[in-house]
Amino acid sequence: MTGKPGKPVEVTVTGQVTAGVEPGCRLISDGRTSYLLLGGDENVAKIGAQVTVTGTVGEGMMTTCQQGTPLQVTSVKAS
Repeated sequence: MTGKPGKPVEVTVTGQVTAGVEPGCRLISDGRTSYLLLGGDENVAKIGAQVTVTGTVGEGMMTTCQQGTPLQVTSVKAS
C-alpha cells in the first residue's frame, strides 16, 4: 500500500539558533518542536543569533544530525 505524499508544511519560527550535538548542526525551537535548520544564510542564522526562519518541514528526511525535525529554510532574517 502506498500513500500520496502530503502537501509540504510551511512554518515560521522566531528564536535563538543553538548548536546541535553534531558539528555544523543548527537548531531552533518554537517551544514544542526543535527544528534542524537546512540551508539559509549561515551568516545570519549563526549559533547564538536571534532570528525568524521560514521553511518547509521535511518529515522523514535523512540527515547526519541526531536531533530536530528537518526544516528546509526558505528565508531567514535577524530579529
